[in-house]
Amino acid sequence: MTDIPPLPAAAARLLEAVAAPPRLVAHLGLVHEVARTVADWCAAACPALVLDREAVLFGAATHDIGKAVHREELAAPGSAHERAGYELLLAHGVPERLARFARTHARWGEPGVTVEDLLVSLADKAWKNSRVRDLEDRVVDRLATAGRREPWEVFLELDDLLTRIGDDAPRRLAVQAAHPVR
Repeated sequence: MTDIPPLPAAAARLLEAVAAPPRLVAHLGLVHEVARTVADWCAAACPALVLDREAVLFGAATHDIGKAVHREELAAPGSAHERAGYELLLAHGVPERLARFARTHARWGEPGVTVEDLLVSLADKAWKNSRVRDLEDRVVDRLATAGRREPWEVFLELDDLLTRIGDDAPRRLAVQAAHPVR
């Protein structure tokens, strides 16, 4: 599976331990690749932003691990994998601060969401060129506030980044589709 971007070693070991299907491993590798691009961009665009980059990367690499339990959600919509993934990660000794991404990656509008949660959610959408205005607005607000910049300036820069990421979505979708669900 050389077409799958490398995952953090700890995440790769977890995926192997839960016998994650190849399609899930591909998806997580691709989202991780986008999360790395987004996190690197955030560091350059907003140096004042306090960001746990490693948490973002681990979260992106494991956010859907619950689909190893709820495999039907690899090919159909569903949210049972969110709670299952969170519990699975905790059961494997992953600290809550990292396990939380399994349950927060689809809940960016809830109270207490961190910038790290937002970036994992953003990567999970952007990898396939899905644009979610509410999510992007929340990211813009965090970056503009941290960097003491005008939101419209940050929006334009983020929009450029997401457009570039989106331009490569067909390749990423093809990589994921080339890997079996089971």
